[in-house]
Amino acid sequence: MPVNSKPYLYAIAFLLVTFGLYNYVVYTTESYIAVEKLSPQAVKGQQLFQSNRCWSCHQLYGLGGYLGPDLTNVFSDEKKGPLYIKAFLNSGVKSMPQFNFNEEEKEAIVAYLKQVDETGIYPNYDAKIEATGWVKLKYRNE
Repeated sequence: MPVNSKPYLYAIAFLLVTFGLYNYVVYTTESYIAVEKLSPQAVKGQQLFQSNRCWSCHQLYGLGGYLGPDLTNVFSDEKKGPLYIKAFLNSGVKSMPQFNFNEEEKEAIVAYLKQVDETGIYPNYDAKIEATGWVKLKYRNE
C-alpha cells in the first residue's frame, strides 16, 4: 500500500514558511538599538582586553573563560573599583600573569571596564524574553 506523501510535504512547507516569517520579523524589527558607544579611551581598553586574551580567563556578561572572575561589574563593586583593577593589572592575582601595562594602558582598560559596568548587570535576574525572541535586559543606566 503506497504512502500518500502530500500531507507531509504540506506540513514541511508550512513549517518552513512559518520559520521564514518568524526570522524575518525577528531580524528586521527595529526594537533593538544600541545606545552605548565606547569612548576612544574605552575602545583602546577593549583592544587591549582582546589582544591580551583577557576573555580566555575572564567573563563579561557571563560570556568568556571560567578561570578568572566575571568582570562585568568589577568597576562598581564596593570592595573593588578602579584602584583594584589597576592593582591586579600591575601585579596579577593568583594565576593571572603580570602584564606590565603602562599607566595609559591601565587607564584605558579601566575606562573600558567602567563602560561595560554602566551597561550591564551580571547576573541579570530581571531579564525577560519578549514574544519576538529578543531578551529584554535591565540596564544600569535606565
